[in-house]
Amino acid sequence: MSNSRLPAETLDHIVDLLRNAKPALKNGCLVSKSWIPRTRKYLFADIRILTSENLRSWKETFPDPLTSPARYAETLFVRCTHSITLADAEEAGWLRGFSRAVHLVLGGSEPLGTGSGLYHTPLHKLSLVPFHAFSPAIKSLHLAFALLLPATIDLILSFPLLQDLTVLTYAIQADEGDGPDRSSAVTQPSNSPTFNGTLDLWGGVLPLIRQLLSLPDGIHFRKLILTCRNELDLRMEVALVEGCSRSLESLHIGCSLDGPSV
Repeated sequence: MSNSRLPAETLDHIVDLLRNAKPALKNGCLVSKSWIPRTRKYLFADIRILTSENLRSWKETFPDPLTSPARYAETLFVRCTHSITLADAEEAGWLRGFSRAVHLVLGGSEPLGTGSGLYHTPLHKLSLVPFHAFSPAIKSLHLAFALLLPATIDLILSFPLLQDLTVLTYAIQADEGDGPDRSSAVTQPSNSPTFNGTLDLWGGVLPLIRQLLSLPDGIHFRKLILTCRNELDLRMEVALVEGCSRSLESLHIGCSLDGPSV
């Protein structure tokens, strides 16, 4: 490996042209030390940790979050949420390396039905707490679990720049009161999310809708994507539309008894 004599602007332009060619980018890392930062920007832009083995491999390969290529990541997708601990979010934990991530996708890990393509983990094994505010740059949050998780609203409110929110749940609760709920008024942080992008909801998320509507500063989504399964869903969705009436630009309400595709 040598040091390239190309001007930095020329080098950056070459790597930018190869942004979608991962084999070429990997080879570029071997050409010169000066190529590594720019190539890593694209090689590590989208990090997917889908299994516990993926997570273990990441920790072993990049033990120090300060020097980890996680700092180049724009999107972090974690499906093995049950494997994440509070220690992972501490100063020396691997999550701290993703402090510049803009998009966060979280889901369960165990198959929900043969061939369904959907995943979940028993509710008591899941916690969203380690992900709270791990990256202050998060603008997009996508949650896909079997049921609405406890304190989902706390995770949402921990990202001050959050604009787009997607919450998908696959199981239909027997009663709206069975799921985790903080239906009383929610205290919004002083540095609260902007909520001015897209809100996409499907499944048993009525408690979350109530919490969003109770926020002191309100919600200002420009686009709503909602799915109605019954009359109660429809009433709450009408309330959402009214809550966003001053900012709303696009509205889509579908009717479905089937689970969403992920």
